[in-house]
Amino acid sequence: MAVGRPPRKPAVRRRKYFFAMVHTVFEVDFKYIPVKELGRGAYGVVCSAHDRLANKDVAIKKITNVFENVTVGLRILREMQLLRHMKHDNIIALKDIMLLDQMTNFQDAYLVYELMDTDLHHIIWSP
Repeated sequence: MAVGRPPRKPAVRRRKYFFAMVHTVFEVDFKYIPVKELGRGAYGVVCSAHDRLANKDVAIKKITNVFENVTVGLRILREMQLLRHMKHDNIIALKDIMLLDQMTNFQDAYLVYELMDTDLHHIIWSP
């Protein structure tokens, strides 16, 4: 009698939450509650949210059409790899990378960072 593998359990689909900020629709995990828009950056739109599980405020960056330009895609990948390994008080921490349920339409990337009081632009131009 041949012993087969047990049947696979169906993949657990994470609940998603859709909201619009800065004229952009965000599709994030249900554990994040949107708070307010923070603005636009070089590669995407940033909003603040509250993480229900960790009970902390975070910043979510949505990078649209991440694979449209190879150079931009490589820069985003480099940013994710570097920030994932760096642990320092003066470097922002990458908390989460959200994946979409349907990988066939995967065009946007969502990066979750710890929420900081200001950004680099304000620090450079402050008196």
